[in-house]
Amino acid sequence: MAPPLGNAHAKERGNERGKDGHPSGTTRRSLLAGITALGALGAAGCSRVAPAASADGGDLLDRLKAQGVVRLGIAGEVPFGYIDKDGRLTGEAPELAKAVFERLGVGRVQPVPTEFGSLIPGLDSQQFDVVSAGMYINAERCEQVIFADPDYRMLDAFIVRKGNPKGLHDYKDVVAKKARFATGTGYAEIRYAVEAGYEESDILIVPDQVAGLNAVEAGRADVFAGTALTVHEVVRKSAAAESTKPFAPLVGGEPHVDGGGFAFRSPETRLRDAFNTELRKMKESGEVFRILRPFGFTRAEMTGMTAKELCRG
Repeated sequence: MAPPLGNAHAKERGNERGKDGHPSGTTRRSLLAGITALGALGAAGCSRVAPAASADGGDLLDRLKAQGVVRLGIAGEVPFGYIDKDGRLTGEAPELAKAVFERLGVGRVQPVPTEFGSLIPGLDSQQFDVVSAGMYINAERCEQVIFADPDYRMLDAFIVRKGNPKGLHDYKDVVAKKARFATGTGYAEIRYAVEAGYEESDILIVPDQVAGLNAVEAGRADVFAGTALTVHEVVRKSAAAESTKPFAPLVGGEPHVDGGGFAFRSPETRLRDAFNTELRKMKESGEVFRILRPFGFTRAEMTGMTAKELCRG
């Protein structure tokens, strides 16, 4: 669903995302309403978790099994992790989390909604046990948390005005045509725009993809950048905006493909490793694809990449 950058824009995020049975017509109001509706639930069950044990690998997995519940940090981003119009936790990451944690002996998941930029700080302060938001895995984030292997790979896309009047198809176009550029708080797309030559101080930072759509529709921005599935979903009912074709941003002059996954506190390697073991089995059996497919993912988004290689940048 974007890396934290070492400046004011990037308090901390990762990327984005349905079709085929996925609820449509998501608005910023509905996302915020869902977060509000479950805020009390998250807070009630979220008096902070006990500090991790000092033993190698941590003891969180044992505690979660004893409790029978795991707290998931989500960021209200379709299709990665969000509360639907009926108040239910869903999205590719929470649905995958339900399946993996059931295999690990933890029968219930509890959402803890927050803003994307607060996911890693919230994990570090033990407001929840796991980040379940489709977060991109990159070198900056790997200095702060540990990741399971990615469960999907993703390209970028833009939200632009209908007809794409400025002809914006990648970050080089944005720079060459002096377009007004927007993206989300802590999104990896900040880095990609800057790498292409866009002045970071000129980037319009908005809370999420719905706010990005609103900025383009209102003429406050020419383009909003996010993950391909996210922007394709959010423009579906817009009369004024459309999404571009997916593309790979350039990093170091080479096309770069991101991968997103679950994040854990650094001491909890036992939990991360157990999670990875089940995730690999589910990839091999095709279960990961069956879980992600209703949210718009195709076989092209399935990946064999590892967290280790993505952490190298």
